[in-house]
Amino acid sequence: MVSIRTTARLLLVLALFRLVVGTAAASPYPGPPKPPTKPKPPLTRIVFPVLGSAEFSNDFGAPRAQGPHQGIDILAPRHALALAAEPGRVRFYTGSSRAGCMLYLDATSGTTYLYIHLNNDLTDQNDNRGRCVNGVAFPRGLSSGARVSAGQPIGFVGDSGDADGVHPHLHFERHPHGGHATNPYRYLLAARRLLFYQPPGSTFSLALSGSVVAAADGSLRLRVNTLRAFPQSLTLRRLDRPLTVTVPDYATIERGINGSSAVLTGARRGERVTVWTEPALVTPEAQAGKAGVISAERVLLPAG
Repeated sequence: MVSIRTTARLLLVLALFRLVVGTAAASPYPGPPKPPTKPKPPLTRIVFPVLGSAEFSNDFGAPRAQGPHQGIDILAPRHALALAAEPGRVRFYTGSSRAGCMLYLDATSGTTYLYIHLNNDLTDQNDNRGRCVNGVAFPRGLSSGARVSAGQPIGFVGDSGDADGVHPHLHFERHPHGGHATNPYRYLLAARRLLFYQPPGSTFSLALSGSVVAAADGSLRLRVNTLRAFPQSLTLRRLDRPLTVTVPDYATIERGINGSSAVLTGARRGERVTVWTEPALVTPEAQAGKAGVISAERVLLPAG
């Protein structure tokens, strides 16, 4: 038979044990305090540095013969326009056999961008007959040291230097504050892609070929495949870019080569369509292809 005194002593020991265990579980030693988390700086949204059809992947740091890849290769058609990612000042550089025709863009933000392997071909083939000069590698009228605005053409895509014979591409580097190269991949993903480029304040009109996405009274959404911009006669192909244009009630809507009158709402999803736009002043919204900013003057649908 267990005595009352022994039982009481045992219960007291159990109670103290529970108290100690409960206190340890409720208040464990937290360890050293964690340093405060620094907020990430806001992402500077750049203009995508190639106009028109372009492809790229995150190949920054990939192994190369000369060491880790310091930029990202943006594949694009030969002679495609290379655009200023930010406003700043350009510096031509033609003294590197590896880089070929290239330039520096010293942006007003403090970041320096490198545009490497610019064009040195006079034809649509890899002829290597051109030099790193205006009209071949750089636009006519642009000089080294000139100030440029964001989105302004500053070069032509090519395969000069040690990219000779490779698919034309722009090797694009980002150097914050002129320091080491950093990965521009997320900046390219978030970049603003221009629909076309013409000098601000000038007048433009477009001829757009593509397919119907949706049609309603006063509005047409199409997927643009080919774009021609006038008066500069700029032609961009393989765009695969959605665009919504306004179709005013005085616009001409036709079907077939004979120009039979048609109704916009009769446009069927997926059918081919050509749109000629009204002449208008170049604005940032128009160049970016903002929905409803560009107005159609004529819409041609296939024969019914």
